[in-house]
Amino acid sequence: MTGPDTLRPRLPSPVRELSDPRFARHGLRLLLKRDDLIHPDLVGNKWRKLAPNLRAATGRTLVTFGGAYSNHLRATAAAGRLLGLPTVGVVRGQELAGRPLNPSLARCAADGMRLHFVDRSTYRRKTEPDILARVLHAAGAEDAYVVPEGGSNAAAVRGCRALGEELGDRADVVGVACGTGGTLAGLAAGLPPGRRALGIPVLKGGFLTSDIRRLQEEAFGGPRGTWHLDDRFHFGGYARVPAELDAFAEDFEQRHAVPVERLYVAKLLYGLVALAQEGAFPRGTTVAAVVTGRPFPQTPRRRADPNGRP
Repeated sequence: MTGPDTLRPRLPSPVRELSDPRFARHGLRLLLKRDDLIHPDLVGNKWRKLAPNLRAATGRTLVTFGGAYSNHLRATAAAGRLLGLPTVGVVRGQELAGRPLNPSLARCAADGMRLHFVDRSTYRRKTEPDILARVLHAAGAEDAYVVPEGGSNAAAVRGCRALGEELGDRADVVGVACGTGGTLAGLAAGLPPGRRALGIPVLKGGFLTSDIRRLQEEAFGGPRGTWHLDDRFHFGGYARVPAELDAFAEDFEQRHAVPVERLYVAKLLYGLVALAQEGAFPRGTTVAAVVTGRPFPQTPRRRADPNGRP
């Protein structure tokens, strides 16, 4: 097995300035941090979070967790294929086991990932030691290296610190979409003093603040950097892509010739446009948006559920 550095990541990822009247009319500059161009298979923050965990795995089977459309599962499966590393994906939803695989899970399987489906109650408790041990035993992976859902652990957070370091003083505010909070935790730690990170959660619940604080404690021994969350732009929860958001993403693609991933990046960009219109950023502010992924074929277009149910 070879290490992740042999995959030739494009680092630092490019930064592109956009001309967008929705920002310019408020005296703002908009930059895109194109982490989606780091690697064709391990895209964006998935590279930054997975690479340190791949090194730590030292050739062992990699077990990780995700839902039926998880970008993280696909990236982990691709890493396993490229590096000759066995992978197991623990998938939320026992009811999916008897159904044809959706395109996202089919890609995981094609890349050699062994899929293990668990019921939703067990999945919610997967971090409890006895539940985790039971899941690993059932999956035949007791000796595996375990990466948490979304890839967010201390190693991943330290890997994401480079994102803030690469941006340096180029932006005053750096926005990133958040699932499990690991990228924001590392980004904020890497930004220089006087710069701040803004997280746009893509799930409902308001639970990320404590998770990000915990991740920074585990990674750095305490809080690092300046960051905050704006919970208003999840559109009902994960994988909820109502017509308004889809139309916004299509318009952004046409304006700037940039592919917009719907589950994370579209919500980030929508939030930044809304904040600019609200006057949330002082004139003269440079705002950077981190493009953490690319559209995947046949990503679901589901209406927003007011209760945020997956």
